[in-house]
Amino acid sequence: MEVILKKNVDKLGYKDEVVTVKAGYGRNFLIPQGYGLLATASALKAHTETMKQRSHKESKVLAEAEALAAKLSEVTLTIVTKAGENGKIFGSVNTVQISEVLKGLGFDIDRKSLKIKNEPIKEVGSYEVEANLHKGVKPTFKFEVVGE
Repeated sequence: MEVILKKNVDKLGYKDEVVTVKAGYGRNFLIPQGYGLLATASALKAHTETMKQRSHKESKVLAEAEALAAKLSEVTLTIVTKAGENGKIFGSVNTVQISEVLKGLGFDIDRKSLKIKNEPIKEVGSYEVEANLHKGVKPTFKFEVVGE
């Protein structure tokens, strides 16, 4: 029995894959639980059309992410924060502050997609952050932490 998976299933396959399973497993578990759909001729035809459209959209999104990555790699941010005489910061610098500075420069990147290398940042200096823009597109850019 062939089934089109609607969700990722451990040890079976990923979403939108067509897999062959035993009839009882498909009828009694995958289909009733909403994990799969019976792969009839019409369902397979609709599935291939959906995958074509999705791949077209995916290629557009990937191209946009790569263009944004090229712009980000040229950017160097400066974050101003309160610091003591010896260069220690009061508190720490996190992704929320980096995201706000990026929005000020015209980049709309969610703070959850940013990952600071060598976290936590508690001193004045130069650091790197990685932006997860798309699957496989993860540019890194530098930012400076400067004390007031």
